[in-house]
Amino acid sequence: MTLDPPTILALTVALAAAAALYLAIEWRSVREPSLLFWSAGFATITVGSTLALLRINGFLMIGIWFANGLLVTAHFLFLLGVARFTQVRLSRLWLLMVVIWFGMLTLPVDQSWSKVMMSVQSLLVALPTLRASFLLRPHGKSLSIGAVQLRYVLLFHGTFYVLKALSVMIPGTLIDLASFKGEIIQISLVEGAMAIMLIALSMTGSERYRREQQIARLAARDPLTALYNRRALDLRAPRVLGQVSPSQPGALLLIDIDNFKLVNDLFGHTAGDRLLIALSEMIRSLVPRGSLVARLGGDEFVILFNHATTEQIVELGSSLREQFFQLASQTFATPEAVTLSIGANLFDQPPPSLAALIEQGDTTLYETKRGGRDSIRLVDRTGASAYS
Repeated sequence: MTLDPPTILALTVALAAAAALYLAIEWRSVREPSLLFWSAGFATITVGSTLALLRINGFLMIGIWFANGLLVTAHFLFLLGVARFTQVRLSRLWLLMVVIWFGMLTLPVDQSWSKVMMSVQSLLVALPTLRASFLLRPHGKSLSIGAVQLRYVLLFHGTFYVLKALSVMIPGTLIDLASFKGEIIQISLVEGAMAIMLIALSMTGSERYRREQQIARLAARDPLTALYNRRALDLRAPRVLGQVSPSQPGALLLIDIDNFKLVNDLFGHTAGDRLLIALSEMIRSLVPRGSLVARLGGDEFVILFNHATTEQIVELGSSLREQFFQLASQTFATPEAVTLSIGANLFDQPPPSLAALIEQGDTTLYETKRGGRDSIRLVDRTGASAYS
């Protein structure tokens, strides 16, 4: 079977249909809007390429004008998908592409306009394609391999269409859109089939990488408060603890809610969940950047600092206790006050392990509760303790 233009178009139809179906199946499982836009783009190419075959039978309006219009639409859908993927808002000026294309419909459908037609259509394909490639450029950190591939495939594809638009200026160039005659047209068909394969593979790789990253983020977070969980704390703590020195001491705070069971018993577990979420938001708003915050489980939270002073810890603990007591007392009327107990340990040498450090914190927290709750007990680097 020779690769004549009709054969290449038939191959393009098959490839685009397969890409549209695969991306649609991916979308059904992950519900990423970018996949839906990309799937719609390939479906549009499938229809457009099928209609392009009709020009051989003399249906020039459908086979040339409408088919090429669908090709432009498909690349605009690719741009919308990339914009959604990169979370960039597109200007409404892109809608002028539709106006320009409908303006082209006023031109006569004959061979004399083949060059003008191909030039305008090529530019309308190149513009959204190059814009999509530009949106995928790295923003201060490396992209996934799939996104990098997609960026450069779109860059090459868009550049090809720019050169295709400029090629009409070559004297003596044969361009006959009605019968697929001319080397430029045949090269374009081959490039289009190859681009479909590469773009589809790159799009799939990009979304798969994003999905894996999302799964990793979810696995590291407590589902209720969105703070780090114990597993994530274990993975990230060594970096923070490794920065501790006598000139830059660290600190660990264990926070526990006093009489939390009363809230669950009297107002239900949903109310208890709301209180936990509120406390996590308070902690986020008060801790400095570079600190690690995690929910260990139940109503117990931990904060790990890599640079702390006694004054800083006492001030933070006091502010947190005050804000929490004000919220809890106004929201829940309980026989006993719902407050916070905090155990804090300062250290100027990296501990043997995070588990050992948390065990020290548990001891300090226990002393806090035994001392009357609703307070912070701090053990400094010398082993001296103080209440606040």
